[in-house]
Amino acid sequence: MLLSFRVANHRSIRHEQQLNLHPVYDDDRPEDTAWSAVPVAGVFGANASGKSNLVDALQYMARMVVSSHRDAEPDGGIDRYPFLLDDQAKSEPSWFIVDLLLDGVRYTYGFGVDDDRVIEEWLASYPKGKKRQLFSREGDEVEPGASQSSGQLALVESITESNVLFMSLAARSKQQDFRPVYDWFARQLQFRGTNDRRTPGLSAMRALEDADRYPEIMDLLRAADLGIEGCGMERVLMDEEALRQRFGSRIPARLLRELEDEGPREALRPWVGHRGRSGMVQMDLHDESAGTRTLLEQAPRFLGVLRRGGTYVVDEIDGSLHSLLTARLISLFQNPGTNPRGAQLIFTTHDPSLLGRRDGEDILKRDQVWFVEKNEFGESSLYSLAEFKPRKEENRERRYLGGSYGGVPFIDESFTQAVLRRGGGTGQDTQAERQAEGTQAKSRN
Repeated sequence: MLLSFRVANHRSIRHEQQLNLHPVYDDDRPEDTAWSAVPVAGVFGANASGKSNLVDALQYMARMVVSSHRDAEPDGGIDRYPFLLDDQAKSEPSWFIVDLLLDGVRYTYGFGVDDDRVIEEWLASYPKGKKRQLFSREGDEVEPGASQSSGQLALVESITESNVLFMSLAARSKQQDFRPVYDWFARQLQFRGTNDRRTPGLSAMRALEDADRYPEIMDLLRAADLGIEGCGMERVLMDEEALRQRFGSRIPARLLRELEDEGPREALRPWVGHRGRSGMVQMDLHDESAGTRTLLEQAPRFLGVLRRGGTYVVDEIDGSLHSLLTARLISLFQNPGTNPRGAQLIFTTHDPSLLGRRDGEDILKRDQVWFVEKNEFGESSLYSLAEFKPRKEENRERRYLGGSYGGVPFIDESFTQAVLRRGGGTGQDTQAERQAEGTQAKSRN
């Protein structure tokens, strides 16, 4: 479980910002839970305010932990993304720090990097509430904690390049104290970004393939009121007739060449069954709406993290989904009945309706709402709704849209005024436009 995440000097995040997931309001906690962190965190903000950069920072940290030893070339420096609108920031380190609760034990892990090397790195645990340093590193010098085998870690230190995280290699040694944190980054932390949308969607096809093994996928599709009665995969013979039934006269040339070279072959056909007047009708996945395909792509991951536990991070959760459906997915994490392992959902969104209520309950609790705002120097700041000490009954959606919390775009009317001055708002052409049209007409004649 993620308790907090801190980052500095990454993309638009110039100074240290913290996403603190510790609960603030006891009366907002889901009933019958003792979770040490909130199960949901929604991050709101204007376009280009830095919401996606917060997600990118956590994803960058995970990638460094899991694969820095594979990605780094000897003396090849470190690929990082410092703040570019301040010359001083380019020469300063970038910092990434997480606070985790894993199997009842709290861990703190962090590192700082510049363009050339790892500046600092450390890992500590708190097995009985008291800090136990597992290792600390400054440059190439690693100091093992009192509980660690100095000989074993010295061997790891000797093969750790200056641009590689010590954690990446130490987790593979026999020192098991490192594995919980490494495994959280490698297995329990999952991402779905705006670029993670395949067409027609490999994950959507897997969802249909797994529908028999995981009936909750079908339950979710039915609850979404999409008119879906069934789904699955079947093997079909792909010949020219089958291709014409699927694509009509617009058969992709690639498939025709494959058919000519290899002849007819069997293929898996994903289908979604819709109720019609004469019964269920099977439709190809590519005939489904973008919203249905998005739900199919997301459903296995949502349900998987609820089943196994972990932290699921989604950039733009509302993309192609109705707000009521998004609210339903969020509610699965708020309920201990559907979230028995205390899984977490962290997402960014532009949808202000998620600040409202559904079925008499807040979709997001007061300590589950965060905002990102960018100042005049291009620096992103992250802050919580809890800082405003909101009343439980206040209309947070209306107050957000009214600008009470910030995190909303400033709409400059100069563009509209410019269009009006040119006549675009009155239906009248300017003299320059009429002259240009006259010139074009003469050239055509």
